[in-house]
Amino acid sequence: MKTTQSDLLELILPGLRIAPLLQKDLDDAQAHLDDLTKPQGSLGRLEDLAQRLYAMSGGQAPISVSPAIMLTVAGDHGVADQGVSPFPKAVTRQMVQNFFNNGAAVNVLCKTSGMDLRVVDAGCDGGPYEPHAILIERRLGDGTADMSQGPAMSRETCLKGLRMGVELAHQLADNGYRCLGVGEMGIANSTAGTALYCALLHLDPEQMTGPGAGADPDMVRHKTEIVRRALAANASMLEGDDPINILAALGGFEIVLMAGLMLGAASRRLPVLVDGFICSAAYVAALHICPQLADYAVLSHASAEPGHVRALSKLTGGEARNNPLLHLSMRLGEGTGGAVAYHLLRCAASVYNDMATFSSAGVAGKTC
Repeated sequence: MKTTQSDLLELILPGLRIAPLLQKDLDDAQAHLDDLTKPQGSLGRLEDLAQRLYAMSGGQAPISVSPAIMLTVAGDHGVADQGVSPFPKAVTRQMVQNFFNNGAAVNVLCKTSGMDLRVVDAGCDGGPYEPHAILIERRLGDGTADMSQGPAMSRETCLKGLRMGVELAHQLADNGYRCLGVGEMGIANSTAGTALYCALLHLDPEQMTGPGAGADPDMVRHKTEIVRRALAANASMLEGDDPINILAALGGFEIVLMAGLMLGAASRRLPVLVDGFICSAAYVAALHICPQLADYAVLSHASAEPGHVRALSKLTGGEARNNPLLHLSMRLGEGTGGAVAYHLLRCAASVYNDMATFSSAGVAGKTC
């Protein structure tokens, strides 16, 4: 018998549910937006965001997306040993230290946009880090196994990672955060992300494999072959389209934890900012676990990684909510796109909360 979405959520955490947005709340929000002192629809996607944020709040105004926190989740990948990245695996650990030292792009952009930042160690090579003010430890191991030889992790480890992500999101919601963002760091994680897209969306590795952190054309061809090997080596786990098995076979510890964070945020009715190529692979996996996640996810930007928009086009179905907000040719990761897009959520909330209505401002509305 096919496993249902409610069964999958129950497997992750008993009682876990994601409530759909209510049409009444969406309609009430639209009525309010249409009464603001502007031509109807003239603020475009800011109005779409405001409508969804109001519905996410359960019909409570004023709506708020502050305070917000970005979670940059780090983990290493056994498939890095196959030479799929121009950078050595040691760079994951070095970049985490750069996050601690406030030297990375995500540090700068979170500070600029007004987001708190935490770095989550989901499983970097080299063992646990020394305690640090912005470190959250949720380790699943010293990096995944090589997915081109077999599963990256066991199903049990995958479920544990999903559960830890959900519980961390719940903890942050309990601490008062009103918006979560997710980002990632992990050498070779674009290879894992590519394999996940191919398995979950039935796409071809040659169409989906890109340069990642800067691979040259020869390395991209090699990377494509490694993705094919991973799909073949894990064929038995990919049968039946079970998203948890697919995540276990092809994912990374950071990808699994991000998927859990997204599900946990949505279960607490919080908007969650999804970053670029790799974060979106975690989103697609989480969406296969619970399609209702789409109500709460905000896709921050269209990555310059060539497979990103191709993969998202399989999700859109004409729905604006599955179209990225920004097109800035970014491909860094870390949560940088989410940090930039967060300002748009703040703008949408302010439009809804603070603009005058036609009646309150004494402005004549449209007469025909």
